[in-house]
Amino acid sequence: MFGIGYSDDMAKAEKIMHEVLNQHKLVLKSPKPIIKVNELADSSVNVVCRPWVKTPDYLDVYWDITRQVKEEFDKQGVSIPFPQRDIHIHQNPKELV
Repeated sequence: MFGIGYSDDMAKAEKIMHEVLNQHKLVLKSPKPIIKVNELADSSVNVVCRPWVKTPDYLDVYWDITRQVKEEFDKQGVSIPFPQRDIHIHQNPKELV
């Protein structure tokens, strides 16, 4: 799962993920990977990225893809946001005296 910013280009992010998966030697060509917008979360648009791999290769591919997608997002200007909150403080002017 990769979270991208609400202002980021979803098609660009999906294209980057497809390119990373296509270049990884342990990702199987068939069945095709699943890359879909999965959730509109509080701070991000979450995109699921599910390549098919042989069971013994799972963790290596998981770790490789996570790193490679992050690096490509950084290079190509796709943000991975972190949770943020806006806090508004209202004061009663009468209480300031």
